[in-house]
Amino acid sequence: MKLSGMLLIVMMTMGGIGYWYYTDTQRTIAVLTENNAKLQMAVATNEETIKTMEADFKAANEELKKINTEFASIRRQNQQLASKLADIDMTAAAIANPEAIERAVNRGSVNAGRCFELLSGAELTENEENAENARSFNKECPWLYDTYRASGLLNDPTNNTSN
Repeated sequence: MKLSGMLLIVMMTMGGIGYWYYTDTQRTIAVLTENNAKLQMAVATNEETIKTMEADFKAANEELKKINTEFASIRRQNQQLASKLADIDMTAAAIANPEAIERAVNRGSVNAGRCFELLSGAELTENEENAENARSFNKECPWLYDTYRASGLLNDPTNNTSN
């Protein structure tokens, strides 16, 4: 009987330990499952963030290329203007024909001011919209003609439809 009692106590102890082990393991599994779900969401968020950052980086690189191209174009235009000014002896021209030089300088100043207006987003005038070439668009910034032509903001001089 003593032996049966001891075996019963050992069996109950083993059953209790088994039950404790089972419940503890189930609790651990629940925590690990919850943590796994959180990690999967974090991974998905990180992957989406990486994709967004890659797209932003690509867009920034494209914008940088565009800006560098425009900057190079502006440098060429400045060089052309500098060589034009180097070829003109303004003092001798002003002495020889001051009225003509005054008109030319005033017209050039108005055209240059208009260039700044256009670059700042000003609306095109009717003459600018109907310009047939870059020179008739604006003598001081003829390169803008191609920009406006490409964006479709100028009237097509070859398509003269009058009512």
